[in-house]
Amino acid sequence: MGKIIVHSTTKVNRTQNTLNFPQRIIVHVILFFSFIIMVFPLWNVFVVSTSTALDSSSSSIKLFWTNFSVEGYDYIFSQLNLWRYFFNSLYVSIVSVIAQVILCSLAGYVLIQRDLPGRKIITSFILLTMMIPGDITLISIYQLNRQLNLTNTFTGLIVNGIISGFAIMLMRNYFLSVPLSLGESARIEGASEYRIFFRIYLPLSLPGLSTVFFLEFVNRWNSLMIPAMLLTDSKKFTLPLILRTLVSPEAASGMSGGTIITENIAMAGVIVSTIPLVIVYIFAQRFLLAGMTLGAIKE
Repeated sequence: MGKIIVHSTTKVNRTQNTLNFPQRIIVHVILFFSFIIMVFPLWNVFVVSTSTALDSSSSSIKLFWTNFSVEGYDYIFSQLNLWRYFFNSLYVSIVSVIAQVILCSLAGYVLIQRDLPGRKIITSFILLTMMIPGDITLISIYQLNRQLNLTNTFTGLIVNGIISGFAIMLMRNYFLSVPLSLGESARIEGASEYRIFFRIYLPLSLPGLSTVFFLEFVNRWNSLMIPAMLLTDSKKFTLPLILRTLVSPEAASGMSGGTIITENIAMAGVIVSTIPLVIVYIFAQRFLLAGMTLGAIKE
C-alpha cells in the first residue's frame, strides 16, 4: 500500500508540472520569436562588420554576405590602434571590479553582524542611495575629481563607483543564507573575523560573488558617462568612448583625420567590444541565475 501511495503522489506531481500540448506549442512559439528578435540584430551587426565598405553602406538589413571582407577589422586595429583602448577598458574594468567585490563583500559581512549599532539605519541609508539617479550627481562628481586631481587618470575611473549599494545588499543577503552556527563555532575555536570571512563566508557565497563580478564588469565595461566626463587625453580613452566616435560622423571625421568611417568599421568595433562580455558570461552563467535569484528573494 505504501508503494502505491508514493507512486500515485509522484504521478500527480509530474502531471501538475507538465504542460499540455497547446501550452507547449505556445511556449515554443514565444521562445522562437524571442530568439529571432534577439539574434537577428546581432547577426546583422556581424554580417555588416565582415562586409566591404561599399556593401555595408546599404541602409537595408543584411543577413547574408555579398562580399565577405575583414577590412573593417583591419582598419580598427591597424589605423585606429583599437588594442590600446581595448586594454585601457580591460585594465580599468578588472581592477575596479575586483576592488568592488572585495569592499562590497566586507560591507555586506559587517551588515549581518547582530551586534552592529544602527544596523537597520545603515541598511536603510544604503537602500536610499540606490534610489538616487546617477545623472544628478555628475556635476558634483566632476568637481570632486578635479579637486583631487583625478581627471585624466585611470585612478579616477577606478575609484568612481567602486562601492555599489546593490552589490552590498546582494552580498548581505547571500551571507544571511550561511548558517550562523558555522561562524559561532569558528569564534569559539579562536578564529578571527577576517579568517571567518575569508575561510567560511566567501567560499560559501561563490554564486553571489560571481553575480556581483559579472554585473559590475558589464557596467564598468560599458561605462560612458564617467570616462567622457573625466578624460580628455585620447591615449587614455576607453573602448566605449572610441565606439562613440565611430558611430558619430562628426567625431569620427575629426579623429580619423578626414577619413570616412564606414558601417563595417563601426560594426567591427561593436563586435570586438562584446567579446569580453561573452567570455565573462560563459564562466559566470553557472552561478549567475542562482546568485540573482537568492539576492532577489532573501530578506
